Amino acid sequence: MTIKLSDHFTYKKLFRFTLPSVAMMVFISVYGIVDGFFVSNFVGKTQFSALNLIYPALMLVWAIGFMLGTGGSALVGKTLGQGRPDKANKLFSMFVYATVVLAILLGAVVFVFITPIARALGAEGEMLTHCVVYARILLLATPAQLLQFLFQSFFVTSEKPTLGFVITVVAGVANIVLDALFVLVFKWGLAGSAIATAASQYVGAVVSVIYFASPNTSLLRLGKPYFNFGSFAKACVNGVSEFLSNVSMSIVAMLYNWQLLKYAGEDGVIAYGVLMYVCMIFLSCFIGYSVGTAPVISYNYGAQNKAELQSIYQKSLVIVFVSSVAMFVFSELCALPLSKIFVNYDQELLQMTTRAFRIFAFNFIFTGLPIYASSFFTALNNGVVSALISFLRVALFQVVAVLVLPLLWQLDGIWISIVVAEVLAFMLAAVFLLAYKNRYGYGIKRK
Repeated sequence: MTIKLSDHFTYKKLFRFTLPSVAMMVFISVYGIVDGFFVSNFVGKTQFSALNLIYPALMLVWAIGFMLGTGGSALVGKTLGQGRPDKANKLFSMFVYATVVLAILLGAVVFVFITPIARALGAEGEMLTHCVVYARILLLATPAQLLQFLFQSFFVTSEKPTLGFVITVVAGVANIVLDALFVLVFKWGLAGSAIATAASQYVGAVVSVIYFASPNTSLLRLGKPYFNFGSFAKACVNGVSEFLSNVSMSIVAMLYNWQLLKYAGEDGVIAYGVLMYVCMIFLSCFIGYSVGTAPVISYNYGAQNKAELQSIYQKSLVIVFVSSVAMFVFSELCALPLSKIFVNYDQELLQMTTRAFRIFAFNFIFTGLPIYASSFFTALNNGVVSALISFLRVALFQVVAVLVLPLLWQLDGIWISIVVAEVLAFMLAAVFLLAYKNRYGYGIKRK
């Protein structure tokens, strides 16, 4: 039975509605992880470190897709809640076409300047060559990558989260199969891994476009080109927190790699890459849940249904808290076997990665609330508060921590820094959620 945005959401219904979004985000994160697994185990150590070094630069380009997806879906969801489906479809079409145009322009610029970018990140010699080859192949798939990020949000808004999940699974399986074919069978090395990822991204994007462009049973359909500057600007403001979050994460990742090259060399970059792969999976759960609930929040905000808004908010806090503790426990118990998946071929590197993992795992206790809070305010069309949470969490707290704490604790200071930053972000998010509860009507009512 189809779950509608206008329904009352129990825990069971909330899980059913958001599970496809969570699974979809997890499979999206599989792209980079699959590349890392095949490159680390079957290509070479230098190629693996090159992949980890250049990947944050590519994330800077992809941030546009997150911005238009979250900001645009919040606006479209609110418009649907106001009972204006025709306008909602026009807005949806505008975001799709704008994403393609921006993707082509950004991808072309970065493609041209990727060599100096890689050199600025610390790549040289053989590593520089590998960085440029990997990045340029993935940049050719920039339109597909951004559209996939965009459709993550709009499949949920259109009340078709399960279909979005199925398409993402198909693309993810294609990535795994092609990686095995190009790396293990054809022996194309790092380039083969990049080609596999780029091809799988086009699979997901093209199938999604065909669905929305054809007659369908969802709330949204891709129509004629349409542009409204005011609506586009509002969506950008709404989604600026996700944009800043992704940009900041990319910059911080580059800063981490720079610090790790100084304190631990190439092995440090590889260890950090392994942590990020596992972190991507866990953060994808929080992001997927936030993406899944955002259209429901936007719809009920547009419909002024404060009772349902309050109910979803309270249930979400419970879900985020329980998930955070579970992720921490799992990470502590599985630090060694998870590290072995990527670096079992080097015992010294394995030891470094496992120790880093056990320190790093504490951040999972705190990271869920800031991610949810930022998305929550985006869904309420309050892009300013959402942006403040995202920006301060990553661009300020993490930057200061990773620059200062290594001076006190050397390499361990780098692993501790993200934990300290997430604790500060947790407190900041809690303050904003409490401060705005009466304004939006989602706070706990006292008798």
